[in-house]
Amino acid sequence: MRISLSLVPRWRRKEYRSMNKPHTLTRREFGRCTLAGAVATAFPTIIPSSALGLAGTTAPSNRVVVGCIGVGDRGGYLLETMLQQKGAQVVAVCDVKKDRREKALAMVNDYYGNRDCADYLEHEHITGREDIDACVIASCDHWHALHSLAATKAGKGVYCEKPLSVSLEQNRALCAEVRRKKTVFQFGTQQRSDAKFLQACELVRNRRIGDLKAINVWSPASSSGGSLEPVPVPGNLDYERWLGPASFTPYTKDRDSNAWWWFIEDYALGFIAGWGIHPLDIALWGAGALMHTPVIVEGTGVFPTEGLCNTATSWKITLRYSGGLEIDYRSEPAPKEWVERYGLTDSHGTAFEGTDGWVAVNRNTISASDTGLLNDTLKEGEIHLYKSTHHIKNFVESVRDKKDPVSPIEEAVNGDALCHISDIAIRLKRPLQYDTVSECFINDEEANARLTRPIRGPWGV
Repeated sequence: MRISLSLVPRWRRKEYRSMNKPHTLTRREFGRCTLAGAVATAFPTIIPSSALGLAGTTAPSNRVVVGCIGVGDRGGYLLETMLQQKGAQVVAVCDVKKDRREKALAMVNDYYGNRDCADYLEHEHITGREDIDACVIASCDHWHALHSLAATKAGKGVYCEKPLSVSLEQNRALCAEVRRKKTVFQFGTQQRSDAKFLQACELVRNRRIGDLKAINVWSPASSSGGSLEPVPVPGNLDYERWLGPASFTPYTKDRDSNAWWWFIEDYALGFIAGWGIHPLDIALWGAGALMHTPVIVEGTGVFPTEGLCNTATSWKITLRYSGGLEIDYRSEPAPKEWVERYGLTDSHGTAFEGTDGWVAVNRNTISASDTGLLNDTLKEGEIHLYKSTHHIKNFVESVRDKKDPVSPIEEAVNGDALCHISDIAIRLKRPLQYDTVSECFINDEEANARLTRPIRGPWGV
């Protein structure tokens, strides 16, 4: 294969100069939008159905060809789910850990009954392949936006795990590119493809509980701990690639562990974003325009003083919108009065309070002040929100049909912003005014400086 050197980090370019001449590819008729100078591969443009193990289902020319970047715990689950989509074909996997690549490769080849899948260390191999239509991004949080941006620039559809990024600057760059390229972007807020959440938000939008006045939101808390003692990098891991845009720091045994990295500020915001984005996204979906006004955010949080983890372990945040809506966002456990009122005992949930009642929902159940509301049927002419019954399937169909998915880039940016401004408010320990239109804090240079973060070269947005 031949790779454009512009796609490859400077420190890797020497090894690519010696690669063989490329094979010639026939362009697919799927509406390909490619990155100039992208990879030409030896893979066939249309993969025979016999090679897929799915003969007689979907014509090979109509399948969405997929590459998966990040195939750890969550990425492995998404990969397995993608394999079950008859309208898709996974042809490549990528991860910075060798054992994960090998496991994912075996999973794909075993499923299709062939050896056609490729495994890569560098994501450029996937984003640069002309035969790939879409990418599933499930790398660490600090890589999400950059991996998604690389795929988008190459004209590919993107399914990106939540949260969206570690800075709003990266979010804005990605959003602008998705709009410019007119590609499909699906955010991994899969609750929008769950009937319970759709029902709750439609009840709110259609004023079944009267005027919306408040939303109570809670999510799992973050953890603390982790060893700070430097140790040798495991042979299984490409640590330089794992760090990527994050600042360099000596390797410690817990740093890249799925039990710890999402509680380290260099790579994530903790569960204030990593889990909190789910119930906050449902708040956004139900409230609609009421949450697109200037907002005052303030709150308190507890941060670790020892160990590797340094994101908020608990928080209590209030967001007051100019239209009168107020959001109370907390880490678990939910207040006793919430549990008693809504009957939701899980570690997360979203509860809408209106002038005429309430409706609350989490992944286990939906409840309402008037149980009859749950049997209510929307009438013609009322607000019917986007209905998706399966998040990955919705993504595949959106890429194939070139249509908007249920969790598009604009909603991803808006939801992610709630997490970022909440985190910034509790770190600065004072009320902040945030403009949802200009996407910045009002007259506050210190707070606005936290909307960006340095990106280690050669990476960038």
